[in-house]
Amino acid sequence: MRTYDIERYLHIRSAYGASFAPDGERLSFLMDTTGVPQVWTVDGSGVWPEQRTFYDERVTFASWSPENPELVFGMDKGGNEREQLFRLEPDSGVIVNLTEHPDAKHRWGGWSHDGERFAFTSNRRDNAVFDVYVQDRDGTGMDATLVHEGDGWLTLGGWSPDDTKLIVQEAYSNFDQDVYVLDLISKELTHLTPHDGTVRFQSPEWGPDGENVYMVTDRESDTLELVRYNLDAETFTLVESGGDYEVEGVSIDHETRRLVYARNVEGYTELTFGELKSTDEIDAFPEPDLPKGVAGGVSFSPDGTRAALTVTASADTANVYVVDLTTGESERWTHAATAGIPRDTFVSPELVHYPTFDGRDIPAFFTLPEESPEGETPVIVDIHGGPESQRRPSFSAVKQYFLSRGYAYFEPNVRGSAGYGKAYGHLDDVEKRMDSVADIEAAVEWLHDHPAVDPDKIVAMGGSYGGFMVLASLTEYPDLWAAGIDIVGIANFVTFLENTGDWRRELREAEYGSLEDDREFLESISPLNNVEKIRAPLFVLHGENDPRVPVSEAHQLVEEARKHAHVRELIFEDEGHGFTKLENRIDAYTQIADFLDEYVGSAHVE
Repeated sequence: MRTYDIERYLHIRSAYGASFAPDGERLSFLMDTTGVPQVWTVDGSGVWPEQRTFYDERVTFASWSPENPELVFGMDKGGNEREQLFRLEPDSGVIVNLTEHPDAKHRWGGWSHDGERFAFTSNRRDNAVFDVYVQDRDGTGMDATLVHEGDGWLTLGGWSPDDTKLIVQEAYSNFDQDVYVLDLISKELTHLTPHDGTVRFQSPEWGPDGENVYMVTDRESDTLELVRYNLDAETFTLVESGGDYEVEGVSIDHETRRLVYARNVEGYTELTFGELKSTDEIDAFPEPDLPKGVAGGVSFSPDGTRAALTVTASADTANVYVVDLTTGESERWTHAATAGIPRDTFVSPELVHYPTFDGRDIPAFFTLPEESPEGETPVIVDIHGGPESQRRPSFSAVKQYFLSRGYAYFEPNVRGSAGYGKAYGHLDDVEKRMDSVADIEAAVEWLHDHPAVDPDKIVAMGGSYGGFMVLASLTEYPDLWAAGIDIVGIANFVTFLENTGDWRRELREAEYGSLEDDREFLESISPLNNVEKIRAPLFVLHGENDPRVPVSEAHQLVEEARKHAHVRELIFEDEGHGFTKLENRIDAYTQIADFLDEYVGSAHVE
């Protein structure tokens, strides 16, 4: 089989984040053809798209006005996550900075229905908390009106149908949220979801009449269900249960009463489009004809007859599809390039479940390369971050590159991962943190029993919290690993919590434990304090501007680990929490490939 270098694989493109223009004939979307995501527009299936922004920095989203020929997009600088909002007139190319507060984060909250105003949350008043702002479409900088002072992590769920209210969501952790309604006239904030303990209230959406709010919650179940909250009666009603699986989100078109909700079935997305015949009755349309994979980011056309969304699969790049709701037929409107690499060379995984120390089964995706010599195949155990995230069957150019070089790929969803219910998600909280690391040991034991795997060539790789999992696996089970790759990982929970962004600390302490109450335990499990146990060669990569896991984590780790093992360090001065610029990604993964070739070796023969 012909092979390609990592630079070729990293030139594979993704198209995603679609938004319908008010004329219903044009879509905006993001695509990374230039190396970082930029705004593009396209006028139909098979029509040549046009690039609309030309920055060296990444664009994070784009949202068309519902009435005017303009859109708002977000962009940060150097990966610092201090997103600013900009208005773009695609036809003239005029771009205006709407926020002009480069030291603050701005979280998009949506357009009013008349397109004359937009809402957002920002920590510009106090770096540690988010407030709610409303701004006229042609306002800039200080023109935003502060409509509510918050005291936590606030995001917005959209405008009511009459544009007099906003849904406000407050997050305490990834498994605990509240939903409020903010009256923009009286400034009264109404709490819809008072509760004890940790309960998820996610994806809140206004109903078409403005008298109900729909959301997904696990308030009375282990998995997320679709419910309706009536503002007058102050009651919840179950609309759709996902059964054993999570209903992970809902989107509603107010004018047509059409909606879509998604179930997360072992990582795969199952979409249901339909129409609200009554407040609790959904008349479902035919199942959409889409590739089996991961789908989301739905944008309804102005007349509600179609929906644009992003679909990706393990063996297919992310692209924008448009679905005819009443027939289920779909068309692909974007054709993100595969850099000349034939699509039929991309490999799909097998969904597996392996036993762990306490008898439960852990789900994972296992992908073998096209050629897997018995007992000779090296394996990369790629551990996701979060920790309340989930490895799903979406496309990864890096994964496909290593598969082409003869590495197998093992992607576990250890305890604490999202997508498998509330109880599973809490299995790694605070003092149970290392149980999730034990799940990684069990994964390696499973791999040892696989006939294709070389047990002496198993690599741990992960980013962010996944980087912590790599380091913890190397310190807890040092004899299992041929090498480790730590990308923007947490080395010391105490210094991480002390130095992470003010707006993140409380959110992270809810998951990991607090500096005040759990400092001793956090010190005990921090890989930096157990670094003398590392024996495998280790490669540490980080971004200088990382606002989540400060670069000091990497420097501390490398200094200490070099006393006990071979350690390589690579810091990118113009990156944050991960690597977005193409030249940096090429550099990073070229060096990772060279590192693995040196210390592990692959089954690939040139």
